[in-house]
Amino acid sequence: MLDLSFIQFSLIALIFIWSGFVRSGIGFGGALFTLPFLLLVDNNPLIFLPIISIHLLFFASTTLLSDQYLRLEKPDNKVKTEVNWWFIRYSISIMLLPKIAGVIGLLVLPVDLVNLIIFGLIGAYALTYIFDKPMRSQSSLMDIVFLVIGAYISGTSLVGGPLIIAVALRHIKPNQFRSTLFVIWFILVAIKMIGFTLAGVDLQLTSALLLLPFAGIGHVIGLKTHQWLLQRDNRSFYRNIGWILLITSFVGAIQVI
Repeated sequence: MLDLSFIQFSLIALIFIWSGFVRSGIGFGGALFTLPFLLLVDNNPLIFLPIISIHLLFFASTTLLSDQYLRLEKPDNKVKTEVNWWFIRYSISIMLLPKIAGVIGLLVLPVDLVNLIIFGLIGAYALTYIFDKPMRSQSSLMDIVFLVIGAYISGTSLVGGPLIIAVALRHIKPNQFRSTLFVIWFILVAIKMIGFTLAGVDLQLTSALLLLPFAGIGHVIGLKTHQWLLQRDNRSFYRNIGWILLITSFVGAIQVI
């Protein structure tokens, strides 16, 4: 990471501002909405995934502590956030083994193949946003299928969020959405970081610290946007993001090929 040019690092810094914004603004997407842009700068996911993971661990914990403070100290807060612990226990019990298998897959699969998988998945997710057809689980069996596949994809690339969210939408209330997902992302990312450490992957700690202020800028903006999105129709917001992701994924896949 430190071998990149100044222009490359500047572009990455801007992308991490965007990363912080979407992560705190909508509760997911720190990897999904930023990884395709990062891979256009440098096509090695093992450079960026540790940085994204460290940032997620940091911001998820600080946001959860902030939400807890608001619940306890400001009971008159208009939008109260909660954590659905039942759903966390339910989903993690299903996702634990597929998540570990996905981390192993990331470490052993060829880089180009991992990149094509990432771009392909993000392109598919983009279409669901463009056509306003979010994935939703309709049964307990679909819950298990979505969680297993989502956990494996999360292990290989950290972009399994939409499949996990498809299950979460069936079980948790809107005011539980972000906080509950942040706890789940924290657990899943912690597993990934343990795998990276055991495999001797460079965790890019210096780069993560250098980029932390940029992600922090986006994080603060996203926190303010989150309350606004909770109270409004945000379909046009997701549709615009969908088009951006689709175009970026197409360019990235062509570049890999």
